Amino acid sequence: MLYQYATVLIGLVFGALFVVLNINIVGRLLAPRVDDPEKTTSYECGEPAVGSAWVRFDMRFYTMALVFLIFEVETVFMYPWAAVYKRLRDLGGEAHGGFALLEILVFIAILGVGFVYVWAKGDLDWVKSTLTSKADNPDATEKVGAVR
Repeated sequence: MLYQYATVLIGLVFGALFVVLNINIVGRLLAPRVDDPEKTTSYECGEPAVGSAWVRFDMRFYTMALVFLIFEVETVFMYPWAAVYKRLRDLGGEAHGGFALLEILVFIAILGVGFVYVWAKGDLDWVKSTLTSKADNPDATEKVGAVR
């Protein structure tokens, strides 16, 4: 029995040594060494890099992407349910079909609450602006793109 474990251990050690040998030794021997300053610059779709790569992105990009992913994934979860719903209704009678329908309606209601929350918070507005009337405050100026 220990012979079987020894075989596995020898295989793992051989695999680890093979990876180390290929990455460290063979890679260093065969890889070309060209110290060209252009090769170390950032690649931006064939165009020369402009500015620094350390630019702070607005959180709206991330928020919009996360909201999109959440609703996209949840929409994808509805397809298997729709494919199985008729079979559930036919197999289990009205009890299973009604439960499945209630389940997806609760699911859609939760998504709807999330959508209303994101909409009310203003995260779906691409350009957030705080506009104040000059009649209310004569010293106020428009702030376009102000982030909460």
